[in-house]
Amino acid sequence: MNELNQMAVYNVRAFGASGHKTEDAKAAIQQAIDACAAAGGGTVYFPPGSYTSGTLHLRSNLRLYLEAGATLCASKVPEDFPLQHGTSRALLYGEDLSNLTLEGSGTIDGQAAYEWRLMQGFQDWYIYPNQARWEKAGLPLMRPFPTPDSLGNLLLLVRCNDVRIRGLSFLHSPSWTMHLWGCERLLIDGVYVYTSLRDGVWADGIDPDGCKDVRISNCTIETGDDALVFYSSNIFGPARACENITVTNCRLSSASSALKFCDGNQKAIRNVTVDNCLITGSNRGIAIMTFDGGLVENAIFSNLVIECKRFDWYWWGDGDPLHINLIRRSEIDPNIDKTKEAPVGRMRNILIRNVFARGIGACLIHGHPESPLENVTLENVRLEMISDADSPLQKSPVALTVENARQFRLKDCEIVWETPAAQAFCNSLLIENVQDLTLDHIAAAPVPHASAGEAIILRKTDEG
Repeated sequence: MNELNQMAVYNVRAFGASGHKTEDAKAAIQQAIDACAAAGGGTVYFPPGSYTSGTLHLRSNLRLYLEAGATLCASKVPEDFPLQHGTSRALLYGEDLSNLTLEGSGTIDGQAAYEWRLMQGFQDWYIYPNQARWEKAGLPLMRPFPTPDSLGNLLLLVRCNDVRIRGLSFLHSPSWTMHLWGCERLLIDGVYVYTSLRDGVWADGIDPDGCKDVRISNCTIETGDDALVFYSSNIFGPARACENITVTNCRLSSASSALKFCDGNQKAIRNVTVDNCLITGSNRGIAIMTFDGGLVENAIFSNLVIECKRFDWYWWGDGDPLHINLIRRSEIDPNIDKTKEAPVGRMRNILIRNVFARGIGACLIHGHPESPLENVTLENVRLEMISDADSPLQKSPVALTVENARQFRLKDCEIVWETPAAQAFCNSLLIENVQDLTLDHIAAAPVPHASAGEAIILRKTDEG
């Protein structure tokens, strides 16, 4: 606690928190936070112990410090989490704040629990292809859902500036672990985020949404749903661009997508660099998706190792290291009103280089016929297709498909196969409807079984 001695410290024990998990510490912790704010700022300190609470309202000029051995636990009483903006609940909540720090060696625990049941009366069009294949194979549509007493984010910040989150462990969130909307100058360093990779539906890791000037480094994120997701949504106001983002030295694992530019992009996700990261044991590696008319531009992914495997039927992905998809939402969900839908979005200026990737499922790079991908490059990328028993979830006979693009480049890339290869695969590379195509030093091995087709197929291409 030496580093705390130079500032005003508000120990939650001094305000009545006992440190016993069975006791409600919400009132005591909120009093400590409010006293700190009233004095102009300082540190609210959690000594070792367990502190159970419902929603806590954070304040400006606040440093929340959890000592090693201190755990802040989310209450299991739903009434302890009132709705914020009529849509969201959270353990830690802040709106229009500045100069906020959450740090220490302690833990924030959402205590999420799940129940497995047949999917009845619940249609998810985004996993329908998996569902149809699962049913055709005669397998039951069992999947987890959060229990009624498991709800809310661990951290929800709306329009906050100069935010620092360091060192803490965020465990078992019932919903997105950190939802950060419209925040600027956001630093997240050295945190550990975990939710169940088997059960944790909707329990993303870190979700910056319309945020600007974001740095995420030295983090380990292992989550059931997407690990690290960038949004541009209108959930708390008009959609803002999510921009000026660096991600470095992180390890990501997910039963859905490890690193995702979310389909719900209404304005823009741009100016992003991801470097020196590991993606391990994920159902999908990198996903860049736009369904709601937004723009993706100026993104560099470099020096990555990606290892994918297949998870259960109800997750997005199929053990595929790379998935780029630009479509209209109505092309997936028939309930969307096409008359109110935004025009097709755009993707341009994307560079993926120095990547070793291993996966079971097929990779896709798909632009829209009305809005081709522009200036996309894969350079020094090795894709290893892992041998695996044939699965009902296998969707494509091609290891890597590229569709509807212009100024597309593959340089020093290779596709190799472990044996025996799944019988569902026929080809290594399919490129269709691509203008100004550059292929430079490409090695695409034929699929190693008797029924394989050509290794490389080019259709309606214009090579530069």
